[in-house]
Amino acid sequence: MITLMTGGSACGKSSYAESLAVRLNGPRYYLAAMQPYGEGGAEKIAKHRKMRRGKGFETIERYRDYASLALENKGGTALLECICNLTANEMFDDAGKVSDPYARVISGVEHVAAQCSNLIVITNDVGSDAGVYSDETMRYVRALGRINIALAQMADNVYELVAGIPIVLKGKLI
Repeated sequence: MITLMTGGSACGKSSYAESLAVRLNGPRYYLAAMQPYGEGGAEKIAKHRKMRRGKGFETIERYRDYASLALENKGGTALLECICNLTANEMFDDAGKVSDPYARVISGVEHVAAQCSNLIVITNDVGSDAGVYSDETMRYVRALGRINIALAQMADNVYELVAGIPIVLKGKLI
C-alpha cells in the first residue's frame, strides 16, 4: 500500500506520517533524502531525528538513486521524506548540471514500494503559491508537479495535511 502525504510547509506531514508508520506492522525504515546544506538544513535534520527517536525506525540517509536501494528486511513500512528533496537531488547534480528527474524519482519510488508492505511518501505543494521565480526554479516546480501527479495516481491513499489534520483526497484514512 502506498500513501502519499502532501501539504504546505510545516503543516504536520512528518509528524502524522511517523505516527501512521508506528501503527503499521513490521520493520520501519525512514528514508531521508535531505542533504545537510547549511545551518538551517542541519537544524531541520536534527529536529526530524529527535522526532523519530525511540519509534523503531532504521534511518537510511540517501540523497539519490532509490532505484538501487535494497532494504534489509522485505515487508514492513518505509517512510520516504521527502520527494521535494529527492527531486532536487536528482535534478541538480553536484557539478551543476540540470536534468529531468521524473524517471529516476518514479522508478525509485516503485522500486522501494515493491520491497514494502507499506510505503508512506511525503511531498509538498510548492506550485500553488503563485510566486515569480527564475526559469530554473520554475523547471523544478513543474518537474515536482509532474512527479506528484504520478505518485498520486500510484497511491492507494492520498492525504493533504492542513494544520496537522489529514484530509482524504483519495482512498481512506488508515
